[in-house]
Amino acid sequence: MLSKVSEFRKPFIIAEAGCNHMGEMEIAHNLINTAAIYCRADAIKFQKRCPKELLTPEQYNAPHPNPFNSYGDTYGAHREFLEFTVEQHAQLKKWCEEAGIIYSTSVWDMTSAKEIASLNPVFIKIPSACNTHFSMLEWLCDNYEGEIQLSFGMTSHQEEEEIIQLFEKHGRAKDLVLFNCTSGYPVPFKDVCLLEINRMREQYESRVKGIGFSGHHLGIAVDISAYTLGASIIERHYTLDRTWKGTDHAASLEPEGVRRLVRDLNNVHDALTFKDSEILPIEEIQRNKLKYRKH
Repeated sequence: MLSKVSEFRKPFIIAEAGCNHMGEMEIAHNLINTAAIYCRADAIKFQKRCPKELLTPEQYNAPHPNPFNSYGDTYGAHREFLEFTVEQHAQLKKWCEEAGIIYSTSVWDMTSAKEIASLNPVFIKIPSACNTHFSMLEWLCDNYEGEIQLSFGMTSHQEEEEIIQLFEKHGRAKDLVLFNCTSGYPVPFKDVCLLEINRMREQYESRVKGIGFSGHHLGIAVDISAYTLGASIIERHYTLDRTWKGTDHAASLEPEGVRRLVRDLNNVHDALTFKDSEILPIEEIQRNKLKYRKH
């Protein structure tokens, strides 16, 4: 049975910076401080890939599908340009601790999973593209003690069940947070499919730690709706400037958008209660002044 309104958890908001730092540590530092101080997000998340492990030689040496957004002559060179080393990620984590925001990273391959796990972040994210990389999931289950978040974009129901059973087999399902997600950049509203949150809650909520929502749509109204449906963790792509070079910026929120998202989600959380008395104290003055009384 789905949770009642009175049982909604306080929203947890993740600013997904991904590779929107454009390969520059100074921009990444600014993203961290802005997310923490101005936006007041709970966490900021980056990405870690080992391109030569993740890509076939043909994929690595092929041109970027959108040359305007490329940072290299080939797709592999483009991906290498955007990567930070594990030492740089350690610095990102330190900056997050100084700013008072949780650091995390999505991992796309075994090498990246091992490198990021060595930093012992509060949580590690598995992107939709890699959620059937079962050897990586098993390694994390056995070697990383923190929370594991995982998106269900472009994933069949059978694959969903196989993923959850893997975590159950390793005794880690209660450390698993599942995200409703549609893999598109940006996603038209008709393809967001928010009611999948209901399905996921009905099928999986009792088996895992929680249900979240990872959105690639425009605006913030959808995120509020996702929260009221029971997705207590909200993740949105985040950039300092949507006009910057790169494929993710256009589907991201700028700082003002993230700030408003955090504000509105917290306000909705405060509003999702029952009255604790039939007539609230705030209503008493108005009742005495305005309420019709039969004479």
